[in-house]
Amino acid sequence: MQLHKMWQDYPNLVPELEMTIQLMENSVKLKNKSVEKAILDMIHSGGKLLRPAYQLLFFQFGPNQDVKKATSLAAAIEMLHTATLIHDDVVDRAELRRNLPTINAQFDNTTAVYAGDYLLISCFKLLADYTQTLNSLRINSRNIEKILDGELGQMNNRYRLDGTIDEYLENISGKTAELFALSCGIGAMESGCSEKFSKKCGEIGLNIGLAFQIIDDLLDYTQSSEKIGKPVLEDVRQGIYSLPLLYALQENKAQLSPYLLKKEQMTTADAQAVWQIVQQSKGIEKAKKLASDYTNKALKAIEKLPDTPKQTKTHLYNLTASILQRQN
Repeated sequence: MQLHKMWQDYPNLVPELEMTIQLMENSVKLKNKSVEKAILDMIHSGGKLLRPAYQLLFFQFGPNQDVKKATSLAAAIEMLHTATLIHDDVVDRAELRRNLPTINAQFDNTTAVYAGDYLLISCFKLLADYTQTLNSLRINSRNIEKILDGELGQMNNRYRLDGTIDEYLENISGKTAELFALSCGIGAMESGCSEKFSKKCGEIGLNIGLAFQIIDDLLDYTQSSEKIGKPVLEDVRQGIYSLPLLYALQENKAQLSPYLLKKEQMTTADAQAVWQIVQQSKGIEKAKKLASDYTNKALKAIEKLPDTPKQTKTHLYNLTASILQRQN
């Protein structure tokens, strides 16, 4: 797999990210070779590997440097992320992911669910093999529970016109931000950092994850289908009302309701009308402002991290700042 071009700016990370991908490949061994290939294709489909990269960077702060351990935990993090994407695609009945057919579109929902479950098991096997203590495994399990709880929270809020911004933030905190928190916290803890320091790293990851998901939701309103690799405004049709739309609902609920109440029967023209109302209500601007707030909170905390090891803090700062400039 060729790594995303963004990693050209972080050449020291490239060998470990390549090792991470190799470990993921080695963990996928199925009797059903068609499904095995579909999982491997998804692993190779151009994901940015942000979560394992954060794990690898925070791992550098501890005294116990073990490349095999660091990359194995990074692989576990990315397999967990990939499993949640596969399950997301089943729930959303999505046909495209990163411009490739989803596993449920290639096979069926049952096969996709089993494929996601397989990656979850592979993730736990690596965590069990490489986490230092039972306490660490307990912390990891708690984070994973929060991730799944966030997914369920989003599902429960589908098509709700009275959904609140606080509920949205709670759901994305579990759905996305907890995985970033896990990446940063486990990186520090498993390299021998104190529990107090590791907790601070996890808090940084949580803010990074919140900003990341808000920007991801903004792309649905600001980029083309080809750019982001999935149909735009598909979340709205599926009843997932993200931050730009929630801000717009605060201002123009009566104007938006006739379109949203059509649910999955929304036409392309309806979706375009929703987009225009969101624009006019400054939902995009307000969401960008909140994403910027979370990013700046993370950047301020990163500035307080130790200056050693060399360049690690700089890499963390630059990588986090780049989240606000995402285009896909």
